[in-house]
Amino acid sequence: MKKMRLALPKGRLYTEVKRLLEDSGIRIKRTEREYRPNLSLQEIEAKILKPRNIAQLVSLGRFDCGFTGEDWLLEENSKAEILLRTGFDRVNVVVAAPDGTNLSVLKRKKRVIVATEYPNLAKKWLREKKIKSLLLRTYGATEVFPPEDADIIIDNTASGRTLALHNLSVLSTILSSETVLVASRDALRDPELSKRINELSLLLRSVLLARQKVLLEMNVPSEKMEEILPKLPCMKSPTVALLYGGAGYAVKIAIDEEEAAKLIPRLKEWGATDILQYRLERIVV
Repeated sequence: MKKMRLALPKGRLYTEVKRLLEDSGIRIKRTEREYRPNLSLQEIEAKILKPRNIAQLVSLGRFDCGFTGEDWLLEENSKAEILLRTGFDRVNVVVAAPDGTNLSVLKRKKRVIVATEYPNLAKKWLREKKIKSLLLRTYGATEVFPPEDADIIIDNTASGRTLALHNLSVLSTILSSETVLVASRDALRDPELSKRINELSLLLRSVLLARQKVLLEMNVPSEKMEEILPKLPCMKSPTVALLYGGAGYAVKIAIDEEEAAKLIPRLKEWGATDILQYRLERIVV
């Protein structure tokens, strides 16, 4: 049996991806400085790399699948296929400039110095806006370059607080990004590897879906069923079972956790009793 090659992201993303894998039943064992961790599934061979390199290497077929940012896929023009969106590390890649700068000002300049970690995305945006520019490649802390060393930056931001701290305003949003599980096209054409990659994706998706939901269980008197049942939100339809002795029904529904907080008081008003809320580990649909 050939091993499936999985690329794990280095840095702040590693902790979230590790927890997702372990909640899916895949244990990871490594020392702090080790870049080739051992996984409890022996058929998976893993390596820890920078997300940008993962986008490149999965596209090249050096890894069968891996976790990277959607921004790096677009920056590297990666041909990897997105299998799963995790919702981790949501950011926007934006054009930002010192307060008071606007597009009209930039277009009138003979040369705009642009500091960025995204040279390919930057060139595309600058070309579309017809702005004459010089790119300054950065390797972190891009927001410190203006106004002395760059006119604008093209960088990622989650909340915008760091930009505001450096007196920068967003002029344009180029794209929105999150952490995704991607697979190489070569691996997806291989029946054995494709099957295992899709099985991994299924496990991870079941955990991500379960994190959004809770299970509500309640007892409903027989005379209240016709009133309450149509009002219940659920993934498909409620699970209903007759209580011992015919005293009513046990009803279960899986719903968003925020929705549960609003629903529980209403259930009590409508006549439901013995309401229980459970956390879920996996949902396979």
